[in-house]
Amino acid sequence: MKVIARGQPLLDVLEKDSVHVVADLVAGPQWLELLDVLSRGGRYVASGAIAGPMVELDVRTLYLKDLTLFGSTWQPKQVFENLIGYIERDEIRSVVAKTYALHDVVQAQEDFMTKRYTGKLAIQVSAQG
Repeated sequence: MKVIARGQPLLDVLEKDSVHVVADLVAGPQWLELLDVLSRGGRYVASGAIAGPMVELDVRTLYLKDLTLFGSTWQPKQVFENLIGYIERDEIRSVVAKTYALHDVVQAQEDFMTKRYTGKLAIQVSAQG
C-alpha cells in the first residue's frame, strides 16, 4: 500500500495499469489519473469528493479496461468491528497530520480547507471534572 500526496502526478510514482484497487476520498481533477493506474479488471471505490465532485469519464476506458466503479458510504456492522480489531492489534494506524486544542477549532477548519495535509486533523477535547 502507498500513500501519495494529493496533487503529485500519479505516473511519477506508479506505473500505468499497475494498481488493482483504488480507494478514493478526493476525486477532483486527478480522477482520470486514478483510472490510468488501474489495471485491467481493476476496482475503484469512491467515498468522498473533497477535491471536487464533478469528473469526466471516457466510457471507453471503463469498458476496455473492464473496470468496476463503486460508491461506498455504508458498511455492515461487522466491517466496523473488524476495523476496530485491526486498530487494537496495531495492525493499522491512522495518520494524524496535526492535533488542535478545542479552542483552536477555527484554525483547524481553516487548515482543513487548505487541503495541504496528508492524514487527519484532530480536535483534542480534554475531560473536565
